[in-house]
Amino acid sequence: MRSFDPPTDSALEALADRVQEHTIGACRLLTLRTPVESVVTWRGSFKTNPDVGMDDDLVQSLVVSLLDKGTKHRDRFALAELLEDRGAQVEFASDGLYVDIAGRALTEDVSDVLALVAEQLRDPLFDADEFQKARARIGANLQRSLENTGAQATGALTRSIYPANHPNYIPPTVDRLRRLESTHIDEIRAFHDRHFGANEFILVVVGDFDETAIVSAVRQHFEDWEPHDAVANFATSGRHDDPQRVIVPIPDKQNVDVRIGHALDFRRNEPDYIPAYLANYVLGGNFSARLMQIVRDELGLTYGIRSGLYGITSDYSGHWHISVTLSEEHIERGVEETMNVVRQFVEDGVTAEELEDKKTTIIGSYKVGLGTTSGLAATLLKNAERGFDVEYLDRFPDEVRSIRLDDANDVLRRHFHPGQLHTALAGSVPESYALRD
Repeated sequence: MRSFDPPTDSALEALADRVQEHTIGACRLLTLRTPVESVVTWRGSFKTNPDVGMDDDLVQSLVVSLLDKGTKHRDRFALAELLEDRGAQVEFASDGLYVDIAGRALTEDVSDVLALVAEQLRDPLFDADEFQKARARIGANLQRSLENTGAQATGALTRSIYPANHPNYIPPTVDRLRRLESTHIDEIRAFHDRHFGANEFILVVVGDFDETAIVSAVRQHFEDWEPHDAVANFATSGRHDDPQRVIVPIPDKQNVDVRIGHALDFRRNEPDYIPAYLANYVLGGNFSARLMQIVRDELGLTYGIRSGLYGITSDYSGHWHISVTLSEEHIERGVEETMNVVRQFVEDGVTAEELEDKKTTIIGSYKVGLGTTSGLAATLLKNAERGFDVEYLDRFPDEVRSIRLDDANDVLRRHFHPGQLHTALAGSVPESYALRD
């Protein structure tokens, strides 16, 4: 995909003014024309409200994996041929409470490809043979994840932090395999009937197009798509239990993956998010952050260590997450030194120089992300999902710049608590460490 120059500050100020908004049936359509000739990119999503406590996200993943395997009007070969002949791309993804839509086509083919998207979403075939293949593929991926130390440590940490009906909770892999094995194609069809509809349906179109033609295409293919009546039922916050250490033994692994974290009590659309994001970025957001400088560069205990804010949306809160990979001989010291850096960081706080440096990095990365049609579309979509107005596209850099040192350190000390951190390790953990209190 061709890109255009990343926007300057002055260009950023004009972006929201160039966004057009339309309401077409239950769809909120946002369009933005850019200087990319003859190419149109779109991103979209709608809310499915799966019952995450019943591991319905696994069923949802199966449904989504079958959307390109045929519809009631054409088989998977005809679908693929239609896209290939036009050089177009269409992708669907299961994303927690949402299903995501992504695509790209030449300007003259957009209407035809959007018609195909609507057909796949609304009239999938759900062929029995394709279902068996999809279930086998997902099962194979789950089996492989049993040997993936990072995936197993991450899953174990989420089970220490969240109740089972929180969207960020990851069930044990063996439980997911059993759930997958018990899933039948009738359940797939029923899930689609119950959970696929134009709930909070947002479609963002960016590129070189005629506005009237886009509106007409969306009206033709999506105006009569009705919302479903499935009700959201999930926990919105994590637990604050006493810290625990969980070990997932995986033999014959050279390295051990460690995940450290605790629940947070704010959401993406609340004022504490940006100062917390900045503060954490100082700790472990990139290669110049404190964890990298001390645990990796100074002490030489790891090749990789990071921290982040995980799974925070406008619908539910997430957690503070530290990840580090350690060799067997460095496990005990590596965890200890990581915790020392974290404790010292929260005690000392962010410095003025660190804060300004990270502001520059984050704003620069944001501008680069808006330098492609896909980046613009994705950002507009995420902002809309979070309940932000279109102007937030321009306002985000100013919000980052406005965070004062006192703001960052106040949020840091109110939300980041080293004494409450859970630890999960996966790999060949020495028995001496595993048995230690």
